[in-house]
Amino acid sequence: MSPASSKDKSNSGIARVLGSASAGIAELAVFHPVDTTAKRLMSNSTRVTSLSQLNQVVFRNYANEPILRKTLSLFPGLGYAAGYKILQRVYKYGGQPFVNDILYTRYGTTFEDSFGKKNGKALLSATSGSMIGIGEIVLLPLDVLKIKRQTNPEAFKGRGFFKIIADEGFGLYRGWGWTAARNAPGSFALFGGNAFAKEYIFGLKDYGSATWSQNFVASIFGASASLIVSAPLDVIKTRIQNKNFENPESGFTILKNMAKNEGFSSFFKGLIPKLLTTGPKLVFSFALAQTLIPAFDKVLGK
Repeated sequence: MSPASSKDKSNSGIARVLGSASAGIAELAVFHPVDTTAKRLMSNSTRVTSLSQLNQVVFRNYANEPILRKTLSLFPGLGYAAGYKILQRVYKYGGQPFVNDILYTRYGTTFEDSFGKKNGKALLSATSGSMIGIGEIVLLPLDVLKIKRQTNPEAFKGRGFFKIIADEGFGLYRGWGWTAARNAPGSFALFGGNAFAKEYIFGLKDYGSATWSQNFVASIFGASASLIVSAPLDVIKTRIQNKNFENPESGFTILKNMAKNEGFSSFFKGLIPKLLTTGPKLVFSFALAQTLIPAFDKVLGK
């Protein structure tokens, strides 16, 4: 069997950048407040037993302000968020097809012979997604600054972006191991779930030929699997990153304290809000990127 026998049509690099960047911008415009809410819920280490407590956790110092000011308070760190989100989406959604092309050329026959034609193709997509997910730690400093601005703005103490970079250096990569450990299975599930849905629900021979509605449904499968699989490590990663720069705490210390003081369920804190909020965000951007990349490729006349 030739490796090219079931390979998807390859889109141009420019189309991949434009499509994934456009998806990132659209996602940011719609979902940044949702992301802030989810991060604040995950960072909260106390039990929330009333709506007034929930209001305090989400809106913090603006809990008793008018609705407009409360809403605007959910847009902290937008500059860091914009830089991180657009670069992340370009890297992830634009980079995974590139890695998939390389893996398919070299190992396509091996995967298909080992797992079958359909399973092999889907697992190859998942594997390339996992590799891209691990490499995503290069963007970790922007993610750290975004999360701190959303959950712990006092950590900045009036310092600007370049001052923080100069002061903290590689400290901004704190938690990189936990981030990689979260991203590997999370991205495997994201791209794998998406690929299996396209393969077995829609029977697509070329994943890139999917319609918007097919991309949307397939993205639901991928995003849900990704969020559930990565939830425990995501909570630990978020707590590592939202600590003050002067008082870092290791992931193992956080894990131990969570298990001791908050119980097993603490590892899934924020999962329901994430499935209801971050889930649609991920579905939206993933489906949009998969639709726009071939569309840009067609317009550019490759």
